[in-house]
Amino acid sequence: MNFAMPKFEWTVDSIGLEIENFLDPLLDAADLDLNYEIYEVEQKEASIGPDIAVDFDGDDTGLLLNRRGELLLALEHLTLETLGVPHEDRYRLNFDSNEYRLHRIKELRTSALKAAERVKRTGKRFEFNPMTSRERRIIHVALRDVDEITTTSEGIPPRRYTVVMPRNNPD
Repeated sequence: MNFAMPKFEWTVDSIGLEIENFLDPLLDAADLDLNYEIYEVEQKEASIGPDIAVDFDGDDTGLLLNRRGELLLALEHLTLETLGVPHEDRYRLNFDSNEYRLHRIKELRTSALKAAERVKRTGKRFEFNPMTSRERRIIHVALRDVDEITTTSEGIPPRRYTVVMPRNNPD
């Protein structure tokens, strides 16, 4: 059998209706008071940013953001699975509410740059706490052009983490 992976055109016109057809009955069944807007992201920064964003608002946004956005991430994951988005393209769709994920990206970039400076200063590797593959990717991309250091991911999911280390002396 030949199982072809779906090809996506990352526009609201091409996948917006599929997202709505999944989210609307799910949110209704869960009795969540949420509205959302699906839009194309105009300015992608250093290939970190998504192509399509789904931004939620409404009385139940607090539920989405509890426990570090656990429900928000779960909705995103279920949508990606339903659409059949391949793992390597999952960063291209982003769910957010009250700019929670945007602030997390900024926080990760700042932490990555601080870790890189520490590694350059001390010559010793720095290990981040375990995080999602999308968060690890943000760190890798944020540091890919920094001289004197390199990054890698280690561990086994869900305890996988990013390591920043000197490029020439990785101990």
